[in-house]
Amino acid sequence: MTTTATSVSIGKKPDPVTLTDVASAKVAELLAQEEGEELALRVAVKPGGCSGYSYEMFFDSEVNDDDLVRQVADHVRVVVDSASAELLAGSSLDYSDGLQGAGFHITNPNAQRTCGCGSSFS
Repeated sequence: MTTTATSVSIGKKPDPVTLTDVASAKVAELLAQEEGEELALRVAVKPGGCSGYSYEMFFDSEVNDDDLVRQVADHVRVVVDSASAELLAGSSLDYSDGLQGAGFHITNPNAQRTCGCGSSFS
């Protein structure tokens, strides 16, 4: 099964992370459950985890001046802070729902090493 990444760039900076169609649909579904039209999906990188950095994803109503904001299909906004944007450049976010569990997964071309659980990298 092939998935495609969808995003709309605003301004001249490239998207730090794109969402596959499946991920975009799942985020839209989760946002609808939250009933938060002002909410955006924040994707961030924080120090920590077994490989050096860990990914964070959560719904956020705050947008800071240095955040990159991208509008994705189905009224989904993705927000990334400027420091995380450098570490996420060219990444894609996918969602899978299978027998071995459901969840989001980030594919990051900048990661030189990842841990076994897939949630941290260096």
